[in-house]
Amino acid sequence: MKTILITGATDGIGLLTAQKLAAAGHHILLHGRSQAKLEAAVQSVGGTTESYIADLSVLSEVDAMADAIIAKHKRLDVVINNAGVYKIAHPITAEGHDSRFVVNTLAPYHLTRRLLPLLGSEGRVVNLSSAAQARVDVDAMAGKIRLDDFAAYAQSKLAITIWTQEIARQHPGGPVFVAVNPGSLLASKMVKEGFGVAGNDLNIGADILIKAALSADFANASGAYFDNDGAGFSAPNAAAADATHVKAVMEEIEKQIELLL
Repeated sequence: MKTILITGATDGIGLLTAQKLAAAGHHILLHGRSQAKLEAAVQSVGGTTESYIADLSVLSEVDAMADAIIAKHKRLDVVINNAGVYKIAHPITAEGHDSRFVVNTLAPYHLTRRLLPLLGSEGRVVNLSSAAQARVDVDAMAGKIRLDDFAAYAQSKLAITIWTQEIARQHPGGPVFVAVNPGSLLASKMVKEGFGVAGNDLNIGADILIKAALSADFANASGAYFDNDGAGFSAPNAAAADATHVKAVMEEIEKQIELLL
């Protein structure tokens, strides 16, 4: 039995992944930002679960959630950074940052860093990337300029892919860090609201996240990007191989987390 944290686990791919993992006997830590949805998720997932509430657009709440998990657990086997936002009514946070960067990039980085001591060398971190990736404008990440919905989302997803490869380089002895595009236009709330389409079978996404979390196929894939649309590991956007760009992105991630805490 593994102990697995899944962020954004109250609906969509996160919820379905939690249900499948709980049915297989794993201990699931569910995260959400709504108490009512978390309570419903606990009932829906069944098995052995815990719930943690936090608004990932507020890094102090991310910190508090990490504190709560650390206080209760000496070990975590897997962190699945699934939570993400695309088109939302109010994308700019109280601090003037774009929520796509805060929720999709900064929050999972900070949460992962906080939980590293629990993961040890045998743990895994699975980060939700996307086929939508674009070179990151660090001024947009810093809240200095505004982007449209798609640009902000695509840049935030390349940014999480970049930090996945960089944190893997910093920890060659483990845990395993992988970025996964679970599949394009799956039937999630994000896709329905953002693109106006019903979307494809969510099982496509849940199954690859479970494979990334548990399968031996990913045991030696730290730092890699898996594209489920192509059913294999592949290179992310070319900007992830640009050392100057990667350095700028990583420095901005660190700087913005320090400013927002």
